[in-house]
Amino acid sequence: MTPPDRICVSCGRAFAWRKAWARDWEQVRYCSSACRKRGVTATDTALEQAITDLLAGRPAQATICPSEAAQRVGGEDWRPLMEPARRAARRLVAAGTLEITQGGRVVDPSTARGPIRLRRAR
Repeated sequence: MTPPDRICVSCGRAFAWRKAWARDWEQVRYCSSACRKRGVTATDTALEQAITDLLAGRPAQATICPSEAAQRVGGEDWRPLMEPARRAARRLVAAGTLEITQGGRVVDPSTARGPIRLRRAR
């Protein structure tokens, strides 16, 4: 029996047990060496806070686009922050405070592709 999946601390995606990690599965926190190198930066934390603040200022059922958080944190040069904003959203989903939707339906954040919307967890 394989251990249950884990959520990457950096990108928020689910990842499965691998034989190479058998010895130290309890210490594995990242899905890849790229995520381990990237970690969670101050910008990532600012994006999480921006998402939370934007949703707090709207009605309970309202949604936002990750670009709104990227624009709040990045100002004029917000486009490079789009993927970090999506990572921040996935981390908030893992924490249980957020849901990611497409077409009004909740989707798995690890596999969602294309435009997404963010809303408070129901």
